[in-house]
Amino acid sequence: PRRGVPQARHAHLVWSGGVKAFDELLPGLTDEVVAHGGRLVHIMGDMVSRAPNEVWFRRFTATRHRNLVCSRDLLDFVLRGRVLADGRVVLREETTVLGLEGDATTVTGVRVRTGDEESTLRADLVVDASGRGSRAPQWLTGLGVPAVAERVVNAGVAYATRVYDAPEATRGIDFPLINVQANPAKAPGQGGIVLPVEGNRWIVTLSGTRGGEPTGDPGAFVDFALGLGDPVIGELIKDARPLGDIATTRATANRRRYYEQAKRWPDGFVVLGDAVAGYNPVYGHGLTVAAQGALAVRDVLRAAGPGRPGLSRRLQRAAARPV
Repeated sequence: PRRGVPQARHAHLVWSGGVKAFDELLPGLTDEVVAHGGRLVHIMGDMVSRAPNEVWFRRFTATRHRNLVCSRDLLDFVLRGRVLADGRVVLREETTVLGLEGDATTVTGVRVRTGDEESTLRADLVVDASGRGSRAPQWLTGLGVPAVAERVVNAGVAYATRVYDAPEATRGIDFPLINVQANPAKAPGQGGIVLPVEGNRWIVTLSGTRGGEPTGDPGAFVDFALGLGDPVIGELIKDARPLGDIATTRATANRRRYYEQAKRWPDGFVVLGDAVAGYNPVYGHGLTVAAQGALAVRDVLRAAGPGRPGLSRRLQRAAARPV
């Protein structure tokens, strides 16, 4: 998985709105992911899901909502291939952005370091899509832009994930997603999901709030799953073959930066995706909102054209609408 994307190691998916946005941005992308082993699953038709009130959802026989399910590695592989196939795109490898060039009224580029060399890249529009680790707040105040409002809601959820070889009997039959949701009335909240992905594998993610977090201990993983409100996940994996170590993550806070409300905003700069709103991964909304934000920015650029004074503020407001 890529650096700076902790959720890449855990179960997650692209909701139907994100599927639509991806295909508008890169036509045929979803079909290509499916051709590589991803799945379009009907929600709730292709799921067995226990609600927070401890009642099992009905499985619908028909639904218009289809979510894209695959490993993050596969999704990134297909996305990267499609983007880099565009001759207008140049990738600078082993390069770190050090900061913004310009002043409080206009961003004119970025300072970068490649190896031991530093240089400046000039740009009409700089887009920060660097995720939860974005340095935009510090960079903007360094240019003299007033600090933007920020809100953090942290439920203290921790994740532990292990990949398993899918049992032979479950292969080739579109085995459903299995989801046991936490009951908020019973602290600590604990839940889990089995996500069948390409390569006849299951991504199994367990979660828990403070005082009930799963750990990276291989000997405790199955017992944690068996101890959920329903033991179905533990029963499914207790005899399955693990394919690697357990990955854990605790950085799951919801973090919202209100750039669109800034009293002053420089031309030539826009922030997208998790750098604007980083969600607790339990919601599965991060990829979808990021794609919808990129689509909204594209539509404003197409309608207004580049280089207009005040355009970046319009782009930032557009990027915030899906949030």
